[in-house]
Amino acid sequence: MASGIRDKVAIIGMGCTKFGEHWNKSADDLMVDAFVDCLKDAQIEKKDIEAAWMGVCFEEISVGKSAIPLSIALKLPFIPVSRVENFCASGTESFRGAVYAVASGAVDIALAMGVEKLKDTGYGGLPDFGQAMGSRSRMILANITAPGGFAMMATRYFAKYGLSREEGKKMLARISSKSHANGALNPKAHLRKPATVEQIMKAPIIAEPLGLFDCCGVSDGAACAIVTTPEIAKKIKGDDFIRVKALQIAGTSGEEMLYTDWDGTYVKTTREAGKRAYAEAGITNPREQIGMMEVHDCFSVTELAAYEDLQISPVGKAKDDIEAGFYDLKGEVACQPDGGLKCFGHPIGASGIRMIYECYLQILEKVPEERKIKHPDRFALTHNLGGFPAMSVCSVGIFGR
Repeated sequence: MASGIRDKVAIIGMGCTKFGEHWNKSADDLMVDAFVDCLKDAQIEKKDIEAAWMGVCFEEISVGKSAIPLSIALKLPFIPVSRVENFCASGTESFRGAVYAVASGAVDIALAMGVEKLKDTGYGGLPDFGQAMGSRSRMILANITAPGGFAMMATRYFAKYGLSREEGKKMLARISSKSHANGALNPKAHLRKPATVEQIMKAPIIAEPLGLFDCCGVSDGAACAIVTTPEIAKKIKGDDFIRVKALQIAGTSGEEMLYTDWDGTYVKTTREAGKRAYAEAGITNPREQIGMMEVHDCFSVTELAAYEDLQISPVGKAKDDIEAGFYDLKGEVACQPDGGLKCFGHPIGASGIRMIYECYLQILEKVPEERKIKHPDRFALTHNLGGFPAMSVCSVGIFGR
């Protein structure tokens, strides 16, 4: 009977570039930058890596259709390399490949890389969704945009839980303001200026009720991880590593749009992936056992939904926790301690591993005092979401000592 991967895999090294507008660097350059830092941190040699995975979404913009650019850029020694894509969850998909390879016993040490270059397109948002999701998307979601889809979620949430437009927008503004305060402390973030609730509420509307600060931007960046068994990790790094406690993924079956059970105020794949991840990690009370979260805040309302979908805040009651500072950097469950997608932007293939990178730093307390969370001794969670509220794929990871 399947037993899961809990405590079977350790992360011994990680690297992450600064995210931003890297006009002077190619995707290869970004991968090399992240890999050099990762290899140094892991305290191994390149020849020790036995397999590698690369996550990238829009391959025609970044690296091409195969994983060969990863082998060439890093000069990997003729090992198996694989390119994976799962829309905005592509980074975690890459990590999952490396983790499962180690957990299965197929290899001892594996590399996961995530990379994307989106600023070179000259376009302000993500490239064509129809192109990325196939002809089915063009038929079902022909007239929807990402801001539009999540704006409808916000409007429905406000209506269901009795919030006025002003109350709802202020709640979302507090979420974004918190993340911008955290990002201002992080030298690797793309956007490093604090934003007040008042500034956020006065910003131009993108898709009612979501304004400019409710939406993350696109970016260039790369992040990578080296994983192995806990036994090998101890020999190499003593106690200077973290363990993968759970890694679960859920993809839509389409039922959200086929039946009337789903009311548009939550993301079903997040609930399913989160529930299975908690079971795999042995978590019975997420609100008290989780110390930090890196969630997929493509929009402020997505972060709001994640609070409840991941069973941290009671359904319909997240507003109380937001106002109480529960998710602030020094709060009980710090959310987006690095600034999140709001401040890093979203180079799709890199985002999932960037989230894990922050968990790694916080658990091992490798951040300056001003950036430290309140409970690094608790579990850390990542939530990497791709698609729309009604058509999504979600990966949830749990990490700890």
